[in-house]
Amino acid sequence: MTTVAVLGMGAMGLPMATRLSETMDVNGYDVDAGRVKMAASVRACDSPAKACDGASVVVVSVRDGHQLHDALFGQQGAIETLPAQSVVILTSTVGADSAKEAAAKLAERGVGLVDAPVSGGAIRAGKGDLLIMVSGTDDALARADEVLHKMGSTVVVAGKSVGDGQNMKAVNQLLAGVHTAAANEALALAHALGLELEPLIAVLGQGAAASFMLADRGPRIAQQLQGVEPPLRSRVDIINKDMGIVTQLARSAGVATPVAAAAGQLYLTAMSRGLAAQDDSAVSTILVTG
Repeated sequence: MTTVAVLGMGAMGLPMATRLSETMDVNGYDVDAGRVKMAASVRACDSPAKACDGASVVVVSVRDGHQLHDALFGQQGAIETLPAQSVVILTSTVGADSAKEAAAKLAERGVGLVDAPVSGGAIRAGKGDLLIMVSGTDDALARADEVLHKMGSTVVVAGKSVGDGQNMKAVNQLLAGVHTAAANEALALAHALGLELEPLIAVLGQGAAASFMLADRGPRIAQQLQGVEPPLRSRVDIINKDMGIVTQLARSAGVATPVAAAAGQLYLTAMSRGLAAQDDSAVSTILVTG
């Protein structure tokens, strides 16, 4: 069997690791050891280096560029045990610069990197139904192919250069961030107007206003507005981080993104209200004044 290391067992890493363990040997590591233990089929390791010992493929699912650097190059990082000709699959949204920096350092040891940010959410991750936007050399892509197609039902090559996948994901996140903000805003208005939210979400899903984010976030937004805490699926600080990447990328490209900027300000406001670790459906609660 192929041995895979999964570094980062959060909302996306855990279901991806569980999915891979159906047909592969999987070693898992997370800064929160309890997260790894939630996947009985994954061998728990206490450092990235131990998780990567004997692995030919490493899947990295971390929050940002700092965590990426720590997992790969920090104390007891993956680089200590990764053999030449192994490949790292970077599924996180960290921005093109962080991905390129990691790829260059790994290449010095003969390790490839596939830039492979994912989209689809935790439920689809558990089913192997993710959209994965990949870029990298032909050799790295070939070595990662089995794992990529176990995790994703749609694997799209964004380009030959590391960073192309990150840039495609940034465009995806611009839309996702705007749609999530719009869903929160629309349902907050509906709630203030006294409309029944559950049937409203069903009706909106049948017309021109339908979106993945409305269907996915809508039920959780309804719970938030009704004073019920929903399951945590996508944290405010994650979408805030992603919109920050969008803003920086747009500025460097000389493109005005006023709608994305407005959505980004909404997430920053939620962060300032102490909602960083809450599900991003909680944004709706700061919009209702009554």
